[in-house]
Amino acid sequence: MGREKSPWLGLALTGAGLYLATRAIRHYARWYDLSGKTVLITGGSRGLGLVLGRELVTRGARVAICARDIEELERAGSDLVRPGRPVLALPCDVANLEEVGRMVEAVREHFGAIDVLVNNAGVIEVGPVETMTMADYEEAININLRGPLNTMLAVIPEMRRRGDGRIVNITSIGGKIAIPHLTPYTASKFGFVGLSKAMRAELAKDGIVVTTVCPGLMRTGSPRNASFKGHHRAEYAWFSIGDSLPLLSVSAERAARRIITACQRGEAEVIFPIQAKIAAMAEAIAPELTADLLGLINRLLPAPGGIGSARIKGSESQSSLSPSWLTVLSDRAARRNNEIVTNGRDHSFTIIRRDTKREIV
Repeated sequence: MGREKSPWLGLALTGAGLYLATRAIRHYARWYDLSGKTVLITGGSRGLGLVLGRELVTRGARVAICARDIEELERAGSDLVRPGRPVLALPCDVANLEEVGRMVEAVREHFGAIDVLVNNAGVIEVGPVETMTMADYEEAININLRGPLNTMLAVIPEMRRRGDGRIVNITSIGGKIAIPHLTPYTASKFGFVGLSKAMRAELAKDGIVVTTVCPGLMRTGSPRNASFKGHHRAEYAWFSIGDSLPLLSVSAERAARRIITACQRGEAEVIFPIQAKIAAMAEAIAPELTADLLGLINRLLPAPGGIGSARIKGSESQSSLSPSWLTVLSDRAARRNNEIVTNGRDHSFTIIRRDTKREIV
């Protein structure tokens, strides 16, 4: 006589099938066509923000970028613009609520309603906790947490009136796991993850979809413009090498495509690459073990000393280890993504300065 099959197995398989089918239908129904949409990217002048801009322009979106550095904005605008694809570049400190209000109004005047907000602007300080000052924490919180709050509050009312809109909050795996030597950054990103998730829950009733993105290491070239403390050359070496190695990091282009797909699908949370997913799972399942491992990693990182609490950019913290063959991929990305000043192409785009508006041809 054959062994009878458990009815629970059939129910479980049926339930799993229904869940997957419902999920697929829900994602298909929510698919968001970006062609002709107005997308505002904060921190869009270099790195991941610039790569996102390129991908969005390719998909037919009208792209507005903002950043604090006017020269970076001019180079980024020249990079992004394509025939028949207008690009708007605006100087703005997202930590300043008044500047954000003026910047958002300028986008509306130029393109009309903002359909998608991508909160990408951020700062990072690398060094032992002993070298971090109150000013470092304040800057991280102002730009990494208050900044995206300012921009969301500026665009939510119009999205709510339309009953439609997308917000993509690019946080970090550092908002899931307390990574050593990144304490101000980690503190601000933990807050940003919570803010983003709360916004998704509360804005769903208004037709606004919020996606929280928690990327791990990406090859954007950004370590050159990060701030380093203590033994700054050693800090820059470990940070930039980890940011460059293929087994630890993902290319900025691949990251941008994944982020945009998540926006179009209306996904709640995205964690990538696989290394970051594993780390987040480990933190959730075994927090004590993860904390012990992070404590061990901290012992292997540079000790306090060196320049102490002074801050030096990565581009001024080079050593025999970085740049080297270990950082080749990240160095290439830096040249490609406006992290290093290079001679670029000239196109027509619009840059709106704080005091005047002029056409760049």
